Amino acid sequence: MFDLPFTILLLVALALVFDFLNGFHDSANIVATMIASRALSGRQALAITALAEFAGPFLFGVAVATTIGNEVLNDVEIKLSVTMSALVAAIIWNLITWYLGIPSSSSHALVGGMLGAAIIENGLDVVKMAGLWKVIIALTTSPLIGLVIGYLVMKVVLFFSRPFPPSLNIFFKRSQIVTAVALALSHGTNDAQKTMGVITMGLVSAGVLKEFHVPLWVITISAGAIALGTWIGGWRLIRTLGGKFFKIRPIHGFTAQLTSASVILTASFLGGPVSTTQVVSSAIMGVGSAERVSKVRWGVAGQIVMTWFTTIPASAVMAALAALVLRQWF
Repeated sequence: MFDLPFTILLLVALALVFDFLNGFHDSANIVATMIASRALSGRQALAITALAEFAGPFLFGVAVATTIGNEVLNDVEIKLSVTMSALVAAIIWNLITWYLGIPSSSSHALVGGMLGAAIIENGLDVVKMAGLWKVIIALTTSPLIGLVIGYLVMKVVLFFSRPFPPSLNIFFKRSQIVTAVALALSHGTNDAQKTMGVITMGLVSAGVLKEFHVPLWVITISAGAIALGTWIGGWRLIRTLGGKFFKIRPIHGFTAQLTSASVILTASFLGGPVSTTQVVSSAIMGVGSAERVSKVRWGVAGQIVMTWFTTIPASAVMAALAALVLRQWF
């Protein structure tokens, strides 16, 4: 790795900053319900989650990395400035939404940045439409699937819980450790791979790699960066997801985590990049509405939904502007 040219090392550094912020930004998705229901303390939850996230990419393959790095843009035609501009835009957007405490989508920001920078540099022909549609379908359908499955799973859990005494909450509280590990594995599998895909795409476009395949060192540093970001944790977002939708009890945390892990792992096996933020947020809303629709504070949910529709255009514009600046250097 350290024999690489300076421009490649700069690309890797930017990718790891994005990856770290992705973990920092998305840690709330995994631990918020567990902390809110008092299953574990914040530090315990974040430590377990970070370890599981590091292991995820090694256990479940790199299908998502291939989709992001090889199936959306023609990686041979694009320049390093395109990849760097996409990362710069995604990093800025993550920092803005973190500061405001809004759980936006790092995945949307990265995809928007890639499209904005690539199109301004190479035109529309650089976009592989089949791969782009695969990404769009995964990003847009996964929240709805999370909402519906969360609703249905909660209904089933409530039905089978009726004969049991209130002490059943102890079971749900302890079971959240298992579902949180599953969710963390799925997050590491899906989200860390986006960074792997971007780094590998840069290596191909720079001629370091002759064809697209993710090296082991790229998998390792990407998994490590997202795990470190998760361990440090984004507490502003944890408060948003953990308490602003509705009062979360152990049964809600268990059901939302089980739903989210199932949706994200399925998408990862299929190579579909999804937004963990969207899936978890939707699952929490589905779980809450299964008890009572009015239980969910839909105003907060509406604010988050608005960021979903603004993230791709905003990051695309920022990446296009960054590409115009960076083209002077490359």
